[in-house]
Amino acid sequence: MRLSALFAVVLGTGFALTGSTAQSPARPAFVTERAVLVMRHGIRAPLSGEVPDGTRTATPWPKWGVAESRVTPHGARALEIVAGEDRKWLAAKGLLDPQGCPKAGAVRIASNSSERTIDSGEDYARGFAPGCPISVEHRPVGTVDPMFEPLRAHATAFDAKAAIADIDRSTGGMTTLVQRHAREIAELDRVLGCGSGCVPGGAPRVSAEDDGHGITLEGPIRGTSGVAQVLLLQYVEGLPARDVGWGRVDAAGLKRLGALHAALFAVFTRSPYMAAYQAALLGRRVLQSLEAGPKLDVLMGHDTNVTALAAALDVDLVTSGYATNDVPPGGALLFERVRETRSGRAFVRVSYRTQSPEALRSGSHAMTVAPLRVPGCGGELCPVAVFERVLSARLAAGR
Repeated sequence: MRLSALFAVVLGTGFALTGSTAQSPARPAFVTERAVLVMRHGIRAPLSGEVPDGTRTATPWPKWGVAESRVTPHGARALEIVAGEDRKWLAAKGLLDPQGCPKAGAVRIASNSSERTIDSGEDYARGFAPGCPISVEHRPVGTVDPMFEPLRAHATAFDAKAAIADIDRSTGGMTTLVQRHAREIAELDRVLGCGSGCVPGGAPRVSAEDDGHGITLEGPIRGTSGVAQVLLLQYVEGLPARDVGWGRVDAAGLKRLGALHAALFAVFTRSPYMAAYQAALLGRRVLQSLEAGPKLDVLMGHDTNVTALAAALDVDLVTSGYATNDVPPGGALLFERVRETRSGRAFVRVSYRTQSPEALRSGSHAMTVAPLRVPGCGGELCPVAVFERVLSARLAAGR
């Protein structure tokens, strides 16, 4: 995989547009015709089991003010903020008006069928166009949506044996993966304050699920990845410093520990085989929306969706404050169909849009948009036909 976040454009509450005067507005070189955002949901309380049973700590975990897995009020506000910034950014690109209700059908939001993704979609809609009738499309809570969870939905001809072989080739095997992260595991033990071996692990192993349509991971990465994520969530939620890792970890330490969470995706989404199957339906939805979708299509899912699609594109996700390929709450892949005004040629531009841990924690409006170079495209602007061919070739067929 290549590091492909070459530079970042940091946007605050507003931004300046250059190259025009009041008397003679310059013609923009490119205009954005359609855009797709593939997003992770907002800041949430820990999931059930995210901190494994038997995890030892020197002192109890701090309490959260909402039920497990639910988006917090702080997380909802963060989504509203970034939605407003997205709208200003896209309006500057010529996609939508900066204010008022978008025209009917111009903005579509679809979420996975979990409560946290549905709530996140509604929070985003509220921030993007306050008071406007933008509904969030989703399946009934508790049902499986094949676009966001293709393995659970049995939506592809997934072969667990082939997947495990490819994961081992990609990672070097589970023992090697654990050894690669020994330093972060030791640092996590220090933060938990129990001595050593604070998170139960066992032998590292990836195996097929009983029905053959998924895989299961056991061992130190499985356990420590969730604990590392909970510590990050404490920080971005804005808990007092004394409650973020019991005061034993700072922002730099959280970035280091984030490598444990990213290691989970090395197993579940980042190998070529897993990426092809995990992103199979989502990738095709992106292509369809870029070709003939609404002005803006927002797909509100999970970090697995973002990392799988990035892996299918053969790009790494790099942004300030986070470990590589550790997607923050509200982080997104942004796809733009742009047209060169002089020649009329159409291109796809892919970016990684995030807010830093400090921005999420403080409620700042600052966000970062990092352009990505997709291998096979020759640059940041990929001709539409080339992009369709490159991505389609990396996606598994649906049933």
